[in-house]
Amino acid sequence: MSLYWQVNLLAISVPFLVSFHPRLKLYKHWPSLFLSIFLTLIPFVIWDVWFTESGYWGFNPDYLSGQYLFSLPLEEWFFFIAIPYACIFTHFALITLWPNISLSDRTVRIMTPFLLTAMGMAGFYFHSKWYTLLDMIFGFVVLVFSFYVVPRLLKQFYLTFLVMLIPFFLVNGILTGTGIESEVVWYDNAQNLGIRLGTIPIEDVVYAFSLILLNLLLFEMFRKEKIGA
Repeated sequence: MSLYWQVNLLAISVPFLVSFHPRLKLYKHWPSLFLSIFLTLIPFVIWDVWFTESGYWGFNPDYLSGQYLFSLPLEEWFFFIAIPYACIFTHFALITLWPNISLSDRTVRIMTPFLLTAMGMAGFYFHSKWYTLLDMIFGFVVLVFSFYVVPRLLKQFYLTFLVMLIPFFLVNGILTGTGIESEVVWYDNAQNLGIRLGTIPIEDVVYAFSLILLNLLLFEMFRKEKIGA
């Protein structure tokens, strides 16, 4: 089994099994969860295929199974299932076990414009770097949409995302070369800022922010609709 498959399976295995815990019962929300994952997967895979075919990033065949679909290794496709599932589980578990985890409305109203301004300025000043530009645009759009559609989500997400950054640095660290001979995923540094957190491009933090937030946004919308029905 390839290293990339091992990383994916390790990331999803515990969250999947604990989804059946009687205090969580996340499995009861699987229809909403997997629909959210599928819909989020579409724009991210299109982005992924474009960047891979353009040479903005790519994959080391030494760590892959050798099976591809639309220029992407199957491991990369499963990444967009395993990581969102693990992150939705983490968020769901935290707010279920500690329902009082929440920022004030005022804090969210301060933090959100600050983050939007930072993303907007980064995208504007570094518009010649495709990863930085698209990363900031996507993050900006997802955050604006979340702020106006499900603002209460941000009161919890800003806190739970800090927890999710721990496994993110572990998983993404391995994929970008931490602790292994070479990287699983390589980047053309001409298309990003060239700033690394360990081995992880700093843009990956915003990428993770957008990927997780969009999944959670859709998950909350579908769950609410189902409950309302």
